[in-house]
Amino acid sequence: MDNETKYLIRKLKQQIGLCCGLMMLVISAVFLFHFEVFPKEKDTVVVASLDFLYDSKYDVTLLSDSEENADIKYGHELFVNTPKYIGPDNDSPEKGYSGNRLACNNCHLYSGTKPFSAPLVGVINRFPQFRGRENKMGTIEERINGCMERSMNGRTMPPNGKEMKAFVKYLTWLSRFAPEDGKMEGLGFVKIEIPDRKVNLENGMRVFNTICIECHRMDGQGEKNPDGLAYKYPPLWGGDSYNNGAGMTRVITAAQFIKANMPFGVIYTETLLTDEEAYDVAGYINQQERPTKANRDHDFPDIKKKPVSTPYPPYADSFSIDQHQLGPFQPIMAFYKQEYNIVKTK
Repeated sequence: MDNETKYLIRKLKQQIGLCCGLMMLVISAVFLFHFEVFPKEKDTVVVASLDFLYDSKYDVTLLSDSEENADIKYGHELFVNTPKYIGPDNDSPEKGYSGNRLACNNCHLYSGTKPFSAPLVGVINRFPQFRGRENKMGTIEERINGCMERSMNGRTMPPNGKEMKAFVKYLTWLSRFAPEDGKMEGLGFVKIEIPDRKVNLENGMRVFNTICIECHRMDGQGEKNPDGLAYKYPPLWGGDSYNNGAGMTRVITAAQFIKANMPFGVIYTETLLTDEEAYDVAGYINQQERPTKANRDHDFPDIKKKPVSTPYPPYADSFSIDQHQLGPFQPIMAFYKQEYNIVKTK
């Protein structure tokens, strides 16, 4: 055997030995981590994956019969058929908490589980929560009642009543796979590049008449379900829509929702509208007539916390109501950064 052959054989043996050693090291590490031999860092944040959280089973019909599950199922019914139980046409007038015929499901799509449609998976874990609108820590019950007064143009439900408890039970069930802090991908709405200009209402009308009327109709009044109680496609203005104190009346908020969810059926990874189109059509929709929320001047005790696209005064600045409604918003954002060192994003 010549020297070159001996050298190659020796190198091969070394490489085989190195590979075997690395394999043993990996196996040992997996074993030690599996049995938690190494302590975990206290500040480690575990982020659950989007697919796991939103592809989990949320079909209430699969729940077994029990008193606990009956409450969850009732909460789901309230969520998707809100007007049937607590709307203006329900059989018990004292339970007419909702002032319109919208359902929670009309905004929090897919029974509250669609990413970037203000999903409610994990919401229970995020409360109590500070809310700038009230300038205090708020409970989940208070947050639900906020929607009832604004998006549903109604009145508050008793915090310990049957309906409120059912809502909370359903939201708790939705949150069962969420991280401990309830924070994950897909929360709220997608971010958009806010155009550095005023809303173009003519372009907004064009987008509406081209894209939106298929579901929401030319008059913006949507389409009801066959039972006539709730909406398959909700009205975007008029008496059965959200009132002018709702978060959706903010152009930036509405544009973010529209971008990832409209026309109905699109998802955040395959959007149809551009940021500018979503911005313009949001402005067009929110210039239409809708119910008036009483006592809006009591919102935001610290008015510096008001989002820049809040369409009603008072403000902690001198910009006009028109600019707060239609932009451009960048000068307002720059003012709050310079004057109060507050970074505004909506």
